Amino acid sequence: MSTALASTGVTAPTETTPPTESRAEDLEPFRRELAGYCYRMLGSSLEADDAVQETMIRAWRNLDRFEGRSSLRSWLYRIATNVCLDMQRSPQRRARPMDMGPAHRADGNLGDALPESTWLEPIPDAKVVQDTDPGEMAASRETIKLAFVAALQHLPPKQRAVLILREVLRWHADEVAELLDTSVASVNSALQRARATLASREVDPLNVEVMGAEQQALLARYVDAFERYDIESLVALLHEDAIMSMPPYDFWLTGPEQMGAWFLGQGHGCKGSRLLPTFANGCAAFGSYRVDPDGGHVAFAVQVIEISGDRIVGHHNFLDTKLFALFGLPEHLDD
Repeated sequence: MSTALASTGVTAPTETTPPTESRAEDLEPFRRELAGYCYRMLGSSLEADDAVQETMIRAWRNLDRFEGRSSLRSWLYRIATNVCLDMQRSPQRRARPMDMGPAHRADGNLGDALPESTWLEPIPDAKVVQDTDPGEMAASRETIKLAFVAALQHLPPKQRAVLILREVLRWHADEVAELLDTSVASVNSALQRARATLASREVDPLNVEVMGAEQQALLARYVDAFERYDIESLVALLHEDAIMSMPPYDFWLTGPEQMGAWFLGQGHGCKGSRLLPTFANGCAAFGSYRVDPDGGHVAFAVQVIEISGDRIVGHHNFLDTKLFALFGLPEHLDD
């Protein structure tokens, strides 16, 4: 097993010893990495929270049955995997607007809002990225990027688990086989099929791009242009293939021309907005606040801004104000 997955050294409780408060506390250090695992499995930050909580409850209730044949970490991952598989009985997968149909025009109809269960949700980096060395943190952020997590949703649940455990968490094939109660040959076959699916979607989670000073300066220019509502300057920051999406609508746009036309047309309500910085899905993100007629600014959307080189390539607006609490963002800004 890799260093990141090494045994915690927890002594296995006996069959007759009930769980104690100290042993329950031994579970807590694993909460963040389990949240990342469950998020990649489920594509929903809220469902990932539920899955981790259920994992902790099941583990606490069964600590007296833990025999120490594997590490405490491996045991928790087995529970978390079973919880996630139980939660994925529905054939519906979470997706992005770009997975649902062709791009729209800026003057097109938004259409009806689709149910929350339709959408891939953003997740705060702070909930899933462990505070380790910079290289490992950068790699971890790549594997929660929206495109990667969306691609995972195309895999059958067990293939998804195999790929995450083998490619993201670097478990050995025999360890994954033991966790899933299957053979090494079956694990290797599932991994091969999962890799082929991701390759067909042109997703490479190992292509790590670390944000540097150039990207930080780009973000500063973006915030300045957006808050001044200088659309000419904003559009100049976009890649020619940049994408803008707006869940819960399947409406999405591509290219600076259409995005600029949107901001000056149907999106003119964003004029005068304020942005508060955060991080989501391995990217810079912002809480976007529109002008409140009664004073100040009111929560509107969580923006996830994807950058490649010196241009913005993704401008994803999640129009669900319930997400603000998840990110620790206020619902209202006073003047």
